[in-house]
Amino acid sequence: MSAFQHLSINQLIQMQASSTDIQIVDIRDSASFEAGHIANATNLTNENLAAYIGNADMDKPLIVVCYHGISSQNAAQYLNEQGFDEVYSLDGGFQAWREAN
Repeated sequence: MSAFQHLSINQLIQMQASSTDIQIVDIRDSASFEAGHIANATNLTNENLAAYIGNADMDKPLIVVCYHGISSQNAAQYLNEQGFDEVYSLDGGFQAWREAN
């Protein structure tokens, strides 16, 4: 049983509209992140993972974004295991978000 939840693009848009209290991490490579990403997202890499976990608010919703919504599921599970209470994997990933926006 997975401890993270799936989040649709529409649900993310609703969350962004109703609250600024969400955290978004993008686990794509740095070049892809620099080429385009969701506003206010943090590019989460192996190099900054420990620092991010140490400084993040474990109680705020955390949305994990990858290319197509596959890799983010493993990352979301991992981050949940690190103590984040409310973790989501964005279904369709950045590709789906870009198409919707």
